[in-house]
Amino acid sequence: MSYESIARRYARAVFELGKETSSLADIAGAVQSFAAAYSSSPELQTVLGNPLVHDKEREAVMREIAERLAIKGLGLNTLQLLLQKRRMAAIPEIARQLGRLVDDDAGLLRAEVTSAGPLAETYLAKLRGELEKATGKKVKIEHRQDASLIGGVVTKIGDRVVDGSLRARLSSFRDALLST
Repeated sequence: MSYESIARRYARAVFELGKETSSLADIAGAVQSFAAAYSSSPELQTVLGNPLVHDKEREAVMREIAERLAIKGLGLNTLQLLLQKRRMAAIPEIARQLGRLVDDDAGLLRAEVTSAGPLAETYLAKLRGELEKATGKKVKIEHRQDASLIGGVVTKIGDRVVDGSLRARLSSFRDALLST
């Protein structure tokens, strides 16, 4: 089941609440840390999503996890509301949507750079500068390695992908040969 539309509404509401109360960073951090714990634990997903588990028991489990993650105040209230409305399964998507709203508000873009091997920090800094100049926003780069690329770099910003990998070039060359 897709929770994208539900998550978008909840993320917008949480974002607006955080802006109004000047606690956006705290609430967003709480939702994201709980979403990470939720996503990584099938047992937690089962307990919080099971209608056969009594509401008080589910709330006790949620509160225990929140306490371990040092979630308090509006962050805890947000989690309680999601639990009461039976929207816990949407929390990973809510966290993703909320993160996007927080980044947009801060004028920040996240770029995912994938290369076949490690990249020098100077290369990443130069790439960051070029991306910032092209977009007019501050860019945060997350670097990953994928040996199947053979060589080159694939850069993803939002929905845009610039594929400069050797694998893509070879595939393009193969397609051109096959079409002639």
